[in-house]
Amino acid sequence: MIKRIAQTAGFTGLLAALLLTLLQSLWVAPLILQAETYEKPPATTEVTHEHAGAAAHPHDAEAWEPEDGWQRVLSTTGGNLVVAVGFALMLAGLYTLRAPTRTVQGLLWGLAGYATFVLAPTLGLPPELPGTAAADLTLRQSWWIGTAASTAAGIALIVFGRNWLLKVLGVAILAVPHVIGAPQPQVHSMLAPEALETQFKIASQLTNVAFWLALGLISAWLFRRHRDDRYPA
Repeated sequence: MIKRIAQTAGFTGLLAALLLTLLQSLWVAPLILQAETYEKPPATTEVTHEHAGAAAHPHDAEAWEPEDGWQRVLSTTGGNLVVAVGFALMLAGLYTLRAPTRTVQGLLWGLAGYATFVLAPTLGLPPELPGTAAADLTLRQSWWIGTAASTAAGIALIVFGRNWLLKVLGVAILAVPHVIGAPQPQVHSMLAPEALETQFKIASQLTNVAFWLALGLISAWLFRRHRDDRYPA
């Protein structure tokens, strides 16, 4: 079973990460690069410190970041691969508790994952371009984790609850983080134009939908395939 989960997660994560990277490179990354032109000054700023007994030396004002081109694509691919394999491991583990009887059911698992980890959190904390004001990082992370956990529990109760009381409880749990509200900055501001921000939000949502649908469909197909290979008819 462990081998089956690992194989399903490995291949699923690889394929889904490549798809996500492709979509981001074609659609999301150009919007980020365009927004960075509003954030960065035209010339690189350097700061020079003089230390006692030593010659002055310059320091870059900004930390290292991948250059446009292969460095950025490679960094994005690596990050996407880690995330995709982690989510695929989660799906494969859930399949051991409730295995999909048909491959198409993987789409429903994918939609549940999208709702849990993307849609629900972004209702309070939408994706932001560089140069957009944001609340404290720790507060945002805490709200994001709580929202994802509440959404997962709520969906599970609604779908698998045996009676209507559990389903109503699931709806209530879904609403809790949104009633509390996501942490917001004291002043809402952005450097990029609002139209660019809107395009970025749409692109982020659609690429994540495609990623999660692929993740669910591929993982369900591979999980059922490994089961059929082990227990042939």
